[in-house]
Amino acid sequence: MGMSVELRHLRAFVAIARAGSISHAARDLGITQPALSRTLRRLETAVGVRLVERTTSSLRLSPAGLAMLPRVEAALASIENALDAARNTVWPLRVGHAWSAVGPRTADIMRAWMAVRPDVPVELRQIDDRYAGLTRDLVDVAVLRGVRPPDGMDSTLLETEPRVAVVAADHPLATRSDLRMADLAGEALVVNTVTGTVTPQLWPAGARPAVAARVGSIEDWLVAIASGQGIGVTAASTAELHARPGVTFVPLLDAPTMPVTLAWRPGPGHAAREQFVSVAVAVVRDRERDRDRDGDRMDS
Repeated sequence: MGMSVELRHLRAFVAIARAGSISHAARDLGITQPALSRTLRRLETAVGVRLVERTTSSLRLSPAGLAMLPRVEAALASIENALDAARNTVWPLRVGHAWSAVGPRTADIMRAWMAVRPDVPVELRQIDDRYAGLTRDLVDVAVLRGVRPPDGMDSTLLETEPRVAVVAADHPLATRSDLRMADLAGEALVVNTVTGTVTPQLWPAGARPAVAARVGSIEDWLVAIASGQGIGVTAASTAELHARPGVTFVPLLDAPTMPVTLAWRPGPGHAAREQFVSVAVAVVRDRERDRDRDGDRMDS
């Protein structure tokens, strides 16, 4: 127990967790398998618990290892960010999103940002994580869709999006001009368990669709729907940003809207973080006013 933990111990643990084997992790790190095994044992000795459970045929993280992994990844990411800031005169602002970012508003926000802060680049990072890397300190700002910000985070609502039903192109509902939630109650639902926001609980009790398939990414979700495994529900912007053959998006008139929120850690952070949030909010508000004016002109 008195041994100090070094970065090499943490990097070795993450490499083993990602590779799923000592030999593959050793190859990735460019060290020998015995050396990596010793490094892991020293880390386990330092923390006082077994992090990896090994048999002759398999390797998996222990409960303690599973709990420790995201924290170690966040710690290493923070260290890398600090080193990057020291190496570079410009520290990019990292904006995370699980899918679709701010929808069609994303390009407008990026253009507006480049106009006011051309000196600070923005890195859009798609992270398969419900909170888009925010809780693991992988990003400075996160775009959250359909989920409440984690406790303790600062946030601001950007907009709310209408929802659409997603069906295979040859599904009978694909020919409809619009749908209602009750039209989908008898269908089978495809659920994205990692970054998705729709479960049967979106429907009222007694009228909920059964779950046909569970997937882990938006790409797998769209493939499952296109192949006829079930239907889905998503934000309207998905139809613009993830359109593909084999899938049809149909407006869903009575579904609750999906909130799109910017969230960030309170306290010290990237110097341009709050300014980026202000620019994003201003762009979305301006586009909403333009849309409202266009709608008024069409009505008159």
